[in-house]
Amino acid sequence: MTMRPTFLLIDGNRFKRYKKVPHECIIQGDGKYASIAAASILAKTYRDDFMNALHDKHPAYNWKQNKGYPTVFHRNAVLNFGMSTYHRKTFACLPKVNTEETSLY
Repeated sequence: MTMRPTFLLIDGNRFKRYKKVPHECIIQGDGKYASIAAASILAKTYRDDFMNALHDKHPAYNWKQNKGYPTVFHRNAVLNFGMSTYHRKTFACLPKVNTEETSLY
């Protein structure tokens, strides 16, 4: 049996339409709806496990500690080692810097 959602609650203010399923974007939805809060916890738990596994493959980025957030250490690692295939290219995790600089700070 295949289940198809009839309505999606989205935490945030942007969403790319999913198979013409009606949806509503709710800013701070995790504080308003238990279902969004539960989904947020599941997503964070999954992401943390994924980042830990990536750390084992690419320890230079220290993903166990920063979980992919652009900390100073992580930004410097990107400058020194480049972006991996796992880095999201849509995020501006590095400001435009002089190419001769070796560290952000």
